[in-house]
Amino acid sequence: MSPAQRHPTLADVAERAGVSPSTVSRTMRGLTSVSPDVRARVEQAARELNFAVSRQASSLVTGRTGVMAVLVPTLDSWFMGAALSSLGPLLREAGMEMTVYVVPDLAERAEFFDRLPARRNADALLVFCFDLTKEETARLDDLAMPVIYVSQHVEGRPSVYVDDVAAACKATRHLINLGHRRIAFAHTVNARGFSFSSRERLVGYRQALTEAGIPLDDDLVVTTPPRDKRGTTQAVGTLLSLREPPTAIFAEQDELAASVISTLRTVQIDVPQRISVLGFDDQLMAEWLDLSTVAQSPSDLGRAAAELALELINDPESDRGRHIVLPTHLIPRGTTAPPPAPPSEQEGTDRLSEGTARTR
Repeated sequence: MSPAQRHPTLADVAERAGVSPSTVSRTMRGLTSVSPDVRARVEQAARELNFAVSRQASSLVTGRTGVMAVLVPTLDSWFMGAALSSLGPLLREAGMEMTVYVVPDLAERAEFFDRLPARRNADALLVFCFDLTKEETARLDDLAMPVIYVSQHVEGRPSVYVDDVAAACKATRHLINLGHRRIAFAHTVNARGFSFSSRERLVGYRQALTEAGIPLDDDLVVTTPPRDKRGTTQAVGTLLSLREPPTAIFAEQDELAASVISTLRTVQIDVPQRISVLGFDDQLMAEWLDLSTVAQSPSDLGRAAAELALELINDPESDRGRHIVLPTHLIPRGTTAPPPAPPSEQEGTDRLSEGTARTR
């Protein structure tokens, strides 16, 4: 059987190029001991025979798998979709593939950390959006590969993230500067360990209020399950039933902010005339809804994490405690405005307007 009728081997390439199989191996591994003219002959022969080194064979020689592993809690989100999409071109350019491990609940999470399937099956692991326990972090420390934490800050480990505390503080300060003093915070609640950013944004919200001398009120902090319209309706109802309802609501995510606005409009509460609403993310829907929000870029986070992983793979001596903090930006749009005037002030303004009209 000729090479054209079966999968070509390294020996076939060597015969076509007129060199030894060991020379082909050195060429395929990118070693500098191969002269340029010999390298060109080997590469030409490989192209003519449509020869490719299998990942398994390459791994035996180089100790690398050519795979980047990714650990995520879900694929069903704007953030994850944008972040993972940004990895593709960069990994293809580096000649690597991507393996994604999805652990959506505590049972599958426990199984993953018990088995650690990425061990020996990848050259690096990107961990997205997990609030890990000390035990889980220690398990990942035992992997013989770089582990990069994405959209989260893990002390002493390579991390790529936005400063959620500072960003939420900035967002809350925007509402304070507009004149709001009754500011609610709405966030999603999930199984423990799957909501690192939510906790950090709550800290930033409270920090801004404290800095402004505004007393913290736990009644203004409400939670709802992710993507649960009924839960959002109940949370908004809780806020509207307070003796002093909020004049602004800061929602942890744009999707939650959109749900809050929908609920308010259902009960004929104008946004932002009566209640301002602010989101976080700057998804495409935010622009469509004219939603004020805090913008972050999951695509930039994904690319920065992959670049850091490749650097650590290629240079094991690189700083493994490096932190890369990407910027956020406040985007004021049409859902935030100064709070309505108190009733007494509004009545005085109305009487003044009526008096001015009678004198004309």
